[in-house]
Amino acid sequence: MTIALEGHFADRDAWSMQNCPVARTLAALGPPSAVLVLSEAYFGTNRFGDFVRNLAMTESAVTARLRHLVKAGLLSREPYQEPGQRTRYEYHLTKMGQDLAPTLVGLMEWGETYLPGDEGRQVRLTHAGCGKAVASQVRCADGHDVGVDEIIMGPPKLDEDPDGGGPNGENPNGGGPARAGQTADRPSRNG
Repeated sequence: MTIALEGHFADRDAWSMQNCPVARTLAALGPPSAVLVLSEAYFGTNRFGDFVRNLAMTESAVTARLRHLVKAGLLSREPYQEPGQRTRYEYHLTKMGQDLAPTLVGLMEWGETYLPGDEGRQVRLTHAGCGKAVASQVRCADGHDVGVDEIIMGPPKLDEDPDGGGPNGENPNGGGPARAGQTADRPSRNG
């Protein structure tokens, strides 16, 4: 069960995973403990002391993780001040951070299925609107469930990009012009 490769990706020895989307995502997330800090933000935690208490991490570790997640654009840092106190900061999920929710739900679901812990499954995710179970799934744009062996990884088709990329050399990820040596038919060797 593997992902099929096409276009320049078909020659697996011709490109590197060094700058692939997975590597960039992992770099943005940082160390595993940063993902725990991010998860805590999903649970509504936004103040430094609450992160330290809820995660049972040292203040220096939480500080480093929060700085990393703010710099990566996943959290924003907003000042607040209670009467008679100095200015402090709250941390809130950005749109970029919120859009990571399916990935974190998938990690939770996978962990509950394959690493349930000594007492078995501990978490059940449900839809507040109907009470049915929530699951992370891979689907195509037409809504079909897609298995790993049904996925094809190839170069982007700029004329079909939903984010507005086009034949004028625009990056399909909205980042302006494509890098030197990258075209719709031949992206850079970094994948």
